[in-house]
Amino acid sequence: MSAALGRITPRRLRVHRTPLILRVTHWLNALAILVLIGSGWRIYNWYPALPLDWQFPVWASLGGDPHVTQGLSGEDGLANALAWHFGAIWLLAVSFIVYLAYGLVSGHFRRDLLPIGPSGFIRDFLAAARGKLAHRLGEQNIVQRTLYWGVMLAIVVMLMSGLAIWKPVQFSVLTSLFGGYETGRVIHFLGMALIVGFLVVHVALALLVPKTLQSMVTGVATEPAEEGVS
Repeated sequence: MSAALGRITPRRLRVHRTPLILRVTHWLNALAILVLIGSGWRIYNWYPALPLDWQFPVWASLGGDPHVTQGLSGEDGLANALAWHFGAIWLLAVSFIVYLAYGLVSGHFRRDLLPIGPSGFIRDFLAAARGKLAHRLGEQNIVQRTLYWGVMLAIVVMLMSGLAIWKPVQFSVLTSLFGGYETGRVIHFLGMALIVGFLVVHVALALLVPKTLQSMVTGVATEPAEEGVS
């Protein structure tokens, strides 16, 4: 009878491992970016980069309780926000440079984030919109690869524009490349907006495919490779 019913073979698992250096730089980059966004929003409220009568919610910004800081230092948390911002800038710069160096030397960029191209992007984007884009653990589709390259470029622009508006005299050539101090501030703000958009998509995908988060935390995750009856 057992021969007639067939013998169920054990499920084969596909194992994906994330190197320690990628995990460490990923979380350090994430921490630095979140601090930069929060403190940057408090700085923006004090000195808006755009001519709009609008501010970020204080609870979503980083700089301390405005009532407390007003009593202590006579300002609404700007000094704290600047301190957080400058500290996070150097954390991001060091961690991001380590990540770039590893990605180039190890072949991570070539192996996992290439190829990309407009035709492949459109194909995968339309498949994702129809809910027909398959996902395998450890493999990025062309839409994801393009987004990763885009956010890396945005981080580079943010670091360079940050230097340009932090020391516009000392980095006058760099400031000129960004169109001057005020234009540099606008570019810096737009770069932040792009990174926030990426984070929303990135977190949504991580929640939809939680195995990727597991791999980024523990270093290893598995999924069924195939299963059959023989």
